[in-house]
Amino acid sequence: MGEVTGSAERFVRLEVADGVGTLRLDRPPVNAMNAAMQDQLAAVALEAARRDDVRAIVVYGGERAFAAGADIVEMAAMTHADMLARARPLQAAFDAVAAIPKPVVAAINGYALGGGCELALAADLRVCAENAKLGQPEILLGVIPGAGGTQRLARLIGPSRAKELIFSGRILDAYDALRLGLVNKVAPPDEVLAVARGWAAQWAAGPARALAAAKQAIDAGLDTTLKAGLALERDLFAGLFATEDREIGMRSFIESGPGRAEFVGR
Repeated sequence: MGEVTGSAERFVRLEVADGVGTLRLDRPPVNAMNAAMQDQLAAVALEAARRDDVRAIVVYGGERAFAAGADIVEMAAMTHADMLARARPLQAAFDAVAAIPKPVVAAINGYALGGGCELALAADLRVCAENAKLGQPEILLGVIPGAGGTQRLARLIGPSRAKELIFSGRILDAYDALRLGLVNKVAPPDEVLAVARGWAAQWAAGPARALAAAKQAIDAGLDTTLKAGLALERDLFAGLFATEDREIGMRSFIESGPGRAEFVGR
C-alpha cells in the first residue's frame, strides 16, 4: 500500500497484486483534485516507479468518475502569486505519472475533465466507459489547461484538433474521443477496469526493461528531431542485448516459436 504525506486524508493510494499496481483516486464525490491530492498523486507515482513488484499500472477513479477536474473552490480563492507558487508542483504531479518507466493504463468511468483529462493523457493508453465524458473545459473558466493539457493533447491528436477542443471547451462522449484518438478503447462501464487490468497484466508478464526502453524511445523521441530520436532508439535497442530477457526471448523463439517466452524482468 502506498504511503503519502502532507495531508491527514489519503486521496490517492497504490494497491498491488500480481505485478499490477492500481493507482486509485479516492476523493468523493468526483475526485476533484485539490493541492493535497495532487501532491499525493506525485508521491504515489514515484512509489510505483521505484517498486520492483509493480510491473504495470492502472490509474482508476472508481465507478462514478475518473476525475472531474481541479478543485475549483480551492482554485478560485488563489491569487496570481498563489498560482505562481502552485503551478510547478501541479504540473510535476502529472509529469510524475507520465515518467513512470512502466506501462500505464487509464481506466475511465464517468467524468475525465480538465485535470482529470490531463491525468488520463499522462497515461500510455486509455480505456473509457461508454458513458464517459472527456474534455478540457478550462477556457470556460477564463484559463487554459495547466497540467499538461495543451502539450500532451496536441501531441496525441494533433495541434488543430487540440486547439478546437481547448478553444471551445467542448466535452466529448466516449465514441467521439475514440474517433479522435483520445482513447484507445471503449467498453461497457462494468468492464472498464477489467479491460485495463487485462492490458496491464499482459505487460506485467513482459520484458520489463524492453517495455521501459520502448516507452522512453517513443516519449523522448517526440521531443527531439528524427535524427536524434533514431540515435536514442539505436542506443536503447543495443543496450537490451545486455539483458537476461533478451536472451530468454530469442532462445524461446528459436526453440518454440514466437510468443512463448517467460520473461523475468531483468
